[in-house]
Amino acid sequence: MDGKKHGEGLFVWADNSNYKGSFDQNDIHGYGKYKWADGRMFEGIWKHNKMHGKGEFKWPDGRKYIGNYENDKKEGHGVFYWPDGRKYDGYWKNGKQHGFGSYTSEKGISRAGEWEQGQRLHWLPTN
Repeated sequence: MDGKKHGEGLFVWADNSNYKGSFDQNDIHGYGKYKWADGRMFEGIWKHNKMHGKGEFKWPDGRKYIGNYENDKKEGHGVFYWPDGRKYDGYWKNGKQHGFGSYTSEKGISRAGEWEQGQRLHWLPTN
């Protein structure tokens, strides 16, 4: 389409980052997998070159996030895993923990709490 990337394909940048998936009028758009040169990887839904929808983001150190994105930021429900076994399962806003969620420690102990802009406000009472 007028020399623009459109449809399914693979594109590799000079730094060896690459994207395999859907393109629309030169934009990364639809389902695809992007691998950065530093080892980070996102597989999921893209909208106009931004992570936007359900997906999984992995870091080379073993961290992982599975959930929703809007405009390249974690948004809505998602689960963040640390390599030592910790986990946050809850809500995100503008890329930060925000709202209710459950935090599991490296020892497997879970507690529900409320977060605002990435900071825990308080733990909820346990039964």
